[in-house]
Amino acid sequence: MVEVIGAGLPRTGTSSMKAALEQLGFAPTYHMFELMTHPDHLDRWLSALGSGPVDWDRVTQGYRAGVDWPFSYFWRELADAYPQAKVVLSDRDAHKWHASMANTIYRTVISLRDGGAAAEGRDERFGELMRPLWDSLFDQAHRIPKEAESVEVFERHRAAVIEALPAERLLVHRPADGWEPLCDFLGAAVPDTPYPHLNDGEAMQQIMADIRAGRQVTSPFG
Repeated sequence: MVEVIGAGLPRTGTSSMKAALEQLGFAPTYHMFELMTHPDHLDRWLSALGSGPVDWDRVTQGYRAGVDWPFSYFWRELADAYPQAKVVLSDRDAHKWHASMANTIYRTVISLRDGGAAAEGRDERFGELMRPLWDSLFDQAHRIPKEAESVEVFERHRAAVIEALPAERLLVHRPADGWEPLCDFLGAAVPDTPYPHLNDGEAMQQIMADIRAGRQVTSPFG
């Protein structure tokens, strides 16, 4: 049963949030890295893009929480399916988000849209999943968005989440906020260790290098 729904876009400290949630007992927490290291999960998520009813228990089977795409793409549907779950919107400065996305995910998704992943041996069904997620933000753009467009998209997503959910069910959180607001929101004890600060950009670059080289992808979380 899903207990925490991450509604933040990729590159908003989602790796740190995954580590934090798991340390607080919400383990395992889903992340894009789970999908990239478990390609059999593609069937689950592709089924969620269909026009028929979605078995969310099957899609999220084995996970108590989730952050990052594809989990956060379905934040609204998951919030409806699991009304008892709390929602955490991971957040950051929109301009810094654009710079981070431009160096990582934008280039990856453009490659997927243009068929590059298939040419590199990646299951093209991964592209089938990622294209609609990308198109939901950037309307089928075959290019890296300009900064102003990225900022607008980021702020629109942020506003939509805040508007859709009651304040008592939603926490907007930045990594610099640390443990206290997250633990207070989830009713968890504050750990005696620092809040995690993981560099998922480096991990993403390593994963894409593994894909291009035809190597087995391994999760940065072990």
